[in-house]
Amino acid sequence: MTDSWATFGADLHLEPHAGGLRDGLMEALRDAVRTGRLAPGARLPSSRALAADLGIARNTVADAYAELVAEGWLTARQGSGTRVARRSEPRGGTPAARRTLPARRLPTYSLMPGQPDLASFPRAAWLRASRRALTDAPNEAFGYGDPRGRIELRTAIAEYLGRARGVYADPERVVICSGFIHGLRLVGSVLRNRRVREVAVESYGLDFHRGVLADAGLRTPCLPLDHQGAVTDELAGMRGVGAVLMTPAHQFPTGVPLDPDRRTAAVDWARATGGVIVEDDYDGEFRYDRQPVGSLQGLDPDRVVYIGTASKSLAPGLRLGWMVPPADMVEEVAAAKGFSDWTTGSLEQLVLAEFIASGAYDRHVRAMRLRYRRRRDQLVAALAERAPDIRISGIAAGLHAVLELPEGTERSVISAAAFQGLALEGLSFFRHPDAGRERDALVISYGSPPDSAWKGTLDALCRVLP
Repeated sequence: MTDSWATFGADLHLEPHAGGLRDGLMEALRDAVRTGRLAPGARLPSSRALAADLGIARNTVADAYAELVAEGWLTARQGSGTRVARRSEPRGGTPAARRTLPARRLPTYSLMPGQPDLASFPRAAWLRASRRALTDAPNEAFGYGDPRGRIELRTAIAEYLGRARGVYADPERVVICSGFIHGLRLVGSVLRNRRVREVAVESYGLDFHRGVLADAGLRTPCLPLDHQGAVTDELAGMRGVGAVLMTPAHQFPTGVPLDPDRRTAAVDWARATGGVIVEDDYDGEFRYDRQPVGSLQGLDPDRVVYIGTASKSLAPGLRLGWMVPPADMVEEVAAAKGFSDWTTGSLEQLVLAEFIASGAYDRHVRAMRLRYRRRRDQLVAALAERAPDIRISGIAAGLHAVLELPEGTERSVISAAAFQGLALEGLSFFRHPDAGRERDALVISYGSPPDSAWKGTLDALCRVLP
């Protein structure tokens, strides 16, 4: 018969001080409370369980608990067990225990780009998918598994990408990752091992993408942008470049889709030089006033690494993404993932696979497409009425818009917004250090503010625009 103390109660690490078992135990408990290692309200193990763990008599522990209750360090109530007294705050202890974080003033409103409407995460549907996935999960799903990811999710992703994004994929070519940064890090490692030394990036984009490539030992020269997207004709003249990172469906942050002729030019360059195109399809599901723009990978699956994630369609906190490398790169990517980390949990993969296969993912995307379009239209209407001189662009798709400002006003508008309690980001933040003339503009996320704050956010924005 198994002793009940072995399966009841919480573990507690203590090193009794010298000076007798009871007194040493009491001082160890006092120290744990003083330093904050035992927080106010924390429940302690039963006297029987702690005595068994420490190899001492149960009466010794019971006496120590009783004395500390009398001193005010602990409390004991019938049915609630023994707990650290609520008024017992850390008294002295190490500098780390006393250290507090500086106060931060948070903005009242935010239009910062980068995340979707988190309040609209489909909790009920996700919970149903979680129950089904956990019920049906095979035992081997709890092991280490294939570094490419669970076959269930790779199968669901391959079907979805082919149907919705025009990607040529089969489960054997899909690699699950924990987001775009993880995928880019893996690709950067593979490119470096293939002796690529430079990866061209668009003249406006995220600086930490350049940082990931730089960490892999890759230089990131600038590829110009205009109203038709990246000027891919210039790739032919960039002699040291062996790959290019692009956002062709909806350039981030300018919002323009890559012109069809330039899409062809990019693929022609890759075929002629043996180069690789890394396609960041970060919000391709969301389009409003245009036909869907398919993936660039569909033009040549052997020269394009396609990367997508659930960060914009569901939530970045899921840490789930996927990539479809060329067939001759799959094993290298899987090896890099297997040797470097195991960051994608099997259970989360099974839940997403069930969520997609059940049709819940498509239903959620369609619902959010309508929601974001309404937000976009409300933003356009507010600007037309209250700031008619501001030109807005990049609004046919995605979750953000670009508001063009008079020359030299970007910094002053952002400062005025901060005074109003509104967080904004300027287009200059996303500019490559080697890019040409800087534009004054704001990158506005209309998808992320909660409904309760949306009207106030729009009012604050319109007040600070010139």
